Amino acid sequence: MKKELLEVFENRFPDRDYTIEIVNPEFTSVCPKTGLPDFGTIIIRYIPDKVCVELKSLKYYYLEFRNAGIFYENVTNTILDHMVEVLNPRELTVTTEWKARGGITETVTVSYSSKQK
Repeated sequence: MKKELLEVFENRFPDRDYTIEIVNPEFTSVCPKTGLPDFGTIIIRYIPDKVCVELKSLKYYYLEFRNAGIFYENVTNTILDHMVEVLNPRELTVTTEWKARGGITETVTVSYSSKQK
């Protein structure tokens, strides 16, 4: 996955804490064990600092996962790492909710706070 695809724009309200929530209900990747497609919803919630993510670039970033053999946990943590590196937000949480396979669903949540540094 190429974090370089992620573009940003200036946050015009850097002195204010506000939350941005981005939901992608059509995320796809591939199970590295079976080669079968995985379908999920990606939810990113963050409090920006100096910049915000541009949505079209995020869409193209997500497409990089489409044919990647990657576990749910790795998808979630990779997205968090890349978003934190590009945005340097005050707080950021990534939640991935995966459709049932074999009757089992999975939700993975990972968070970052600039206060943790």
